[in-house]
Amino acid sequence: MKTVGVILAGGRSSRMGTDKALVEIHGVSLLDRAIGRLSPQVDALAINSNVSIADRPLPILPDATAAFDGPLAGVLASLKWATSLGANHLATVAVDTPFFPLDLVRRLAEIETSGIALARSGGRSHPVFALWPVVVLDPLEAFLEKAETRRVMTFLKSYGYESVDFLEKPFDPFFNINTPQDLMAAVEMETSLS
Repeated sequence: MKTVGVILAGGRSSRMGTDKALVEIHGVSLLDRAIGRLSPQVDALAINSNVSIADRPLPILPDATAAFDGPLAGVLASLKWATSLGANHLATVAVDTPFFPLDLVRRLAEIETSGIALARSGGRSHPVFALWPVVVLDPLEAFLEKAETRRVMTFLKSYGYESVDFLEKPFDPFFNINTPQDLMAAVEMETSLS
């Protein structure tokens, strides 16, 4: 099974006030942290972004739709890229989640489902931390063309998914950074690990 990965960094970062992908924890950008965590888990890696990200030797995939349709537009572009590489599955992660599991892809791949496998912690789903079969490309494209909502969970419920639970020790591995206060909390979390 060939699995490729994409870091979803196409958001507007409006609550942060600057591009979240480039903010740093102890001198390492969130983008470089995500690259370091996901790269060993997949056969090839790309970044979904709607802005130029210099100095990264990875493909940059802009959203597949003209309007800002949220994460699903990035997933659609990523599925098209994955299909072009002959991959069976696409693993996606969000750039603003600096502690996502180092065994994320393996754990998601272990469950038997013909649908999408997604991460869950503390009873809460994390729909962009998912393993997508590439056959979902056409149904997702059709969904984005006619749907009244662009919510990831709405699509997942219509297509079918299974969840994989991850422990929240020493803290939730899917803690995400949206604000400067969240960034300060993440720095404290990182410090507590060393």
